[in-house]
Amino acid sequence: MKNKFRFHLCLICMFVFAVAGCKVKRPSDVISESKMENLLYDYHVAKSMGDNLPYSENYKKALYIDAVFKKYGTTQAAFDSSMVWYTRNTEILSKIYDKVKKRLKDEQELVGDLIAKRDKKPKMTKQGDSIDVWPWQRMVRLTGEMMDNQYVFTLPTDSNYKDRDTLVWEVRYRFLEPMLADSLRGVTMAMQVIYEKDTINHWKTVTEPGVQQIRLFADTLGSMKEIKGFIYYPMDSQEKGGAVLADRFMMTRYHCTDTLAFAVRDSLNKIEALKADSLKKIATKENADSLHKVIDKNKDDIQRLTPEEMNRRRTGTHREKKPEQIQVEQHIQKERIEQRKERQMNQRRQRQQRRSNN
Repeated sequence: MKNKFRFHLCLICMFVFAVAGCKVKRPSDVISESKMENLLYDYHVAKSMGDNLPYSENYKKALYIDAVFKKYGTTQAAFDSSMVWYTRNTEILSKIYDKVKKRLKDEQELVGDLIAKRDKKPKMTKQGDSIDVWPWQRMVRLTGEMMDNQYVFTLPTDSNYKDRDTLVWEVRYRFLEPMLADSLRGVTMAMQVIYEKDTINHWKTVTEPGVQQIRLFADTLGSMKEIKGFIYYPMDSQEKGGAVLADRFMMTRYHCTDTLAFAVRDSLNKIEALKADSLKKIATKENADSLHKVIDKNKDDIQRLTPEEMNRRRTGTHREKKPEQIQVEQHIQKERIEQRKERQMNQRRQRQQRRSNN
């Protein structure tokens, strides 16, 4: 029993030593992984800053890079030699760059939020279908007083908005105490979408608590430029009612996935193209027929008749054909028939090829 235990222990030790031996050993003069991660992060940030400098300040690019090396107590030569070793060990370099990429992406989102707050504009919307693009607060309380009776918004679009997108603006309304009668209270909810070619809008009056929606879309008005909307809650001076609470704001954007409109558009284009082709063929055929008539007429005018031909036409007698002439004419007629058949076969083959390609 002890011998088996010793044997298993020896196997485990050998396996551990083998795994340790297979692990890549980093030379002492190569920058460590954690330090290389931080250095690469600052290096790419400094390089991006230098690329955005004006032409008159290009000399600052080298200063930015030198500042990064000075920060981590290294040099350009040590960095280059370390990168040579990491490029030979691609798995380690790939893990480092995955971490650097994640840090840069998080920093980009943070900068985007700060820029949006500075410019008082929403940041870039997310890509994809069924995305909530509402960027502001999701609750508004309106008392109905002169300075507190409306909420207005203007939402600019970006490159993630596509043609034929559908927008659904959703808000939940709650009327607070003291509540007036339905005929005396009312909230106006409106939305407008400005397209490249035209503008569409819709509005509705809300008298009951609950969730209300406005849905707008267009097929042939081009790309979206801007989205506007408002909530208006006027208060009657004679009757004093409670405030209205609007919350759960959502502006959902849906991408169009059906191809019906595109199919109809393509079919209409094909019909127009076929009409144009048929008209062109008719016109060319008429021109060809007229040209043939003119050529035949000119040939008749140019051709001179011999005296024998004139006597034959006047008397109505037919010339006797020799057997050799008859054989030649029959041979020519057979060749014409074969050529006609060959042309027809070629036309059929071309039609079949066109159908198979379509």
